Amino acid sequence: MAWIAALASGLAGLTLARLLPEAHTSDRSRDILGGVVGLVTLLLALVLGLLIWSAYGVTQTQKGDLQLLTARALEFDLDMKQYGPEGDKARQMLRTEMVWAHEQFWGEDRAKADALNVSYGNMASMNALLTSLKPADDRQRQLLAAASQHYAGIGETRLLMSLQLADPVSWPLILTVISWSCLLFCGYGVLSRANATTIAALALGAAAIASAIFLILELSQPYTSALRLSPVLLEQAILEIGQ
Repeated sequence: MAWIAALASGLAGLTLARLLPEAHTSDRSRDILGGVVGLVTLLLALVLGLLIWSAYGVTQTQKGDLQLLTARALEFDLDMKQYGPEGDKARQMLRTEMVWAHEQFWGEDRAKADALNVSYGNMASMNALLTSLKPADDRQRQLLAAASQHYAGIGETRLLMSLQLADPVSWPLILTVISWSCLLFCGYGVLSRANATTIAALALGAAAIASAIFLILELSQPYTSALRLSPVLLEQAILEIGQ
């Protein structure tokens, strides 16, 4: 869509350049047209670069949070394993919760909503279970305290990951960028003359704009896009937990 809009605007500009009276395309007119085109070029470059960087930041933040979530889950599992047989139920509950986390981020839309609701409901059960444990010595008290801290971190990390994905793309901003692109390509067309070279250049430039917007949209959806994060890390942790 962005490619078609930008290219169509460029072709419209080439048509205008041919239809407008010569006074509208004289040197003095071309000076101000060139100035406006340069201004829009600068604005578009700055905003596109910022949007790509922000979208890339979404993916990298989710990747870091996923690694942190996995590490805390493994630490919790180790604490409960060292705690003794009393911690086996907590380990199994955590494993189930990590399966739900996998569904929340990589599953289908309905599975995501169900996994989120069930998993957050399970947090109260886990907290109640940890509170009910009665450490027999200082070692178990330290392990229980560490496990409780790690589990609190798991819940906080998952909540942050969910909130970050709630509205990753500002569609008004995307539409504004596309509008600027159309204005820019129309200006290029007015300042040029129609021939095979200019049309090919407009097509390539429109493709560059479209690919930038594609990157923004893909990087803003790190679990469902073609550039999605791999679930292998969490899947390995699920296999490890509870064994």
